[in-house]
Amino acid sequence: MSFLVYAQRLFSLDTLDTRFTASTRTPTTASVSEKPLRIDPAKSVPGLDVQDGVSKSGPVESPRRANAQPSKWTTPEYFLYYVVIGIAVPWMFKTVYDLSLPSHPNYPKYEHLLSPGWILGRKVDNSDQQYSGFRDNIPYMILLLIFHPLLRRLYEKCYSTGQQNGSTSAKGSWTHQHLQADARLDRRVRFDVGFAFIYVLALHGASSFKIFVILYVNYALAKALPRSYVPLATWVFNIGILFANELCKGYPYAEVARFLPLTDGKADQNWGALLDSYCGLLPRWEIMFNITVLRLISFNLDYYWSLNGPGGSAVEKKQLDQSDLSERSRVDLPAKAHEYSFRNYIAYALYSPLYLTGPILTFNDYISQLRYTPRSIARERTILYGVRFLISLLTMEIMIHFLHAVAISKSQLPWAGYTPFQLSMLGYFNLHHIWLKLLLPWRFFRLWALLDSIDPPENMVRCMSDNYSALAFWRGWHRSYNRWIVRYIYIPLGGSGGPSTHGTWGKGRAVLNILAVFTFVALWHDIQLRLLIWGWLITLFVLPEVLAGYAFPKRKWQSSPDAYRRICGIGAVGNILMMMAANLVGFAVGLDGLKDLLRGIVGSYSGKLFNVDFFLLEPFRLMRE
Repeated sequence: MSFLVYAQRLFSLDTLDTRFTASTRTPTTASVSEKPLRIDPAKSVPGLDVQDGVSKSGPVESPRRANAQPSKWTTPEYFLYYVVIGIAVPWMFKTVYDLSLPSHPNYPKYEHLLSPGWILGRKVDNSDQQYSGFRDNIPYMILLLIFHPLLRRLYEKCYSTGQQNGSTSAKGSWTHQHLQADARLDRRVRFDVGFAFIYVLALHGASSFKIFVILYVNYALAKALPRSYVPLATWVFNIGILFANELCKGYPYAEVARFLPLTDGKADQNWGALLDSYCGLLPRWEIMFNITVLRLISFNLDYYWSLNGPGGSAVEKKQLDQSDLSERSRVDLPAKAHEYSFRNYIAYALYSPLYLTGPILTFNDYISQLRYTPRSIARERTILYGVRFLISLLTMEIMIHFLHAVAISKSQLPWAGYTPFQLSMLGYFNLHHIWLKLLLPWRFFRLWALLDSIDPPENMVRCMSDNYSALAFWRGWHRSYNRWIVRYIYIPLGGSGGPSTHGTWGKGRAVLNILAVFTFVALWHDIQLRLLIWGWLITLFVLPEVLAGYAFPKRKWQSSPDAYRRICGIGAVGNILMMMAANLVGFAVGLDGLKDLLRGIVGSYSGKLFNVDFFLLEPFRLMRE
């Protein structure tokens, strides 16, 4: 295999996730055997399924319209853009690199935030607490990534040896395959439950008991309440848990013990304080528990919806090949009634590879993949995915060694000491750091799941710089969470389509649904005002794109494509600036920091013109083409 062919295969969408090259309605055998389609999973193409990116009547080779304009890649206009961007991109890197040199006057003011590095004697910017926790533990997690799948294979080998039986079912018959699938489900669940108990105890120590109590109460709500009460009770309980975990700071045993009899009453001398001292590797379990809340809601609602259908297996009634279900079928078709058991629920909620960060699988999908290994999982594809993770990790290492944007932002230096362009680049590379620090854990734990024969969705669809649409950006950022939101919140609320959303009231209702979604997203991330502001800002910043779509419909500009392209360019610049502002508020400098940053950037005419026209319009035109 030549280097170019290998590189093409390495960076193909098919390597990233087969869901990006096939419809979610396509059985996995077809999706991995046929020629991959070129589907952009972050875009909604007219005439195509918004969820799948492909036609509802079947796959299409290209969504490009017959009246599309000729390619502009080889036109003089675009050659000018190549020159501009060829100069601009290195300049952007050099600007932050110069600010990160030891010779810069401000370097001593943030040097205490840097750590010893390993690349060319440079110090590393490991000042982001969230990423440093991941980076510092990479060697141990790699050992776990190797040990867990090997231990499972050893267990399954021993288990299968002890389960030899004299079944009279003909090998290859439907009954034989069904029995094998049941045995595989039972075998994997037993291992997942056992390993999960050890894993959670190692991570959270004595606090594991609190997690198991929450899991039991949530399960009891689904099973004990009348069916019509389950959705409301599930949402109230789990949102209440998000608030309670934050306000009570994880319910320290020392504080709990003070309210119980036979206790000294002094928080630092009771039995609770002793239990708190055995807190595991991650004492603050409540921070990591938000992702588990999504799985608790998924189980309860999948179980609730399974009660709506007639009795019996939906898969058997539709006469589907259970070993070759499409992803849509794995998600939508309910499991068998007895599979909504407490043991399966614990295995799903605490599944070790996805426990800490996801990506998020629905309960139905998890059970389906336990019964039959998805045919999208292949050794070559998994190896290539691992190589992509290592490339992303090396990219992050180079960035934090040579570009200290995060440490400079955390040092609370006066922004007046920087030029408008320097300030904009510090903000821009802060966002890139956010993107990479989220991408790396998500890809690492997805790689672990793939090695364990579970195929969760890929979370990061595309680089954050390759976005000019706010709607497309949120479809491709934390994609498994986006799909979870659509399934469990957006569609039940009415979504953005259908007879109920026509007219002024319908459009207003769609906007309210978006507001409800992002309010939940903000609260789910953390109970903080700046994240609530971030969620509302996202809703506010999506509105101009939606309104512009009504004000400037593409069909009315087919006779003036160049004028329409320039109008879209102006809108794209606004979208990019607003997305940058919202994410800086939510995840970097906060609202006050953003005010100071913007004041510095737009404080001069040159700063406004330079940043908007020179560095945003040209990239947009390339992205759109």
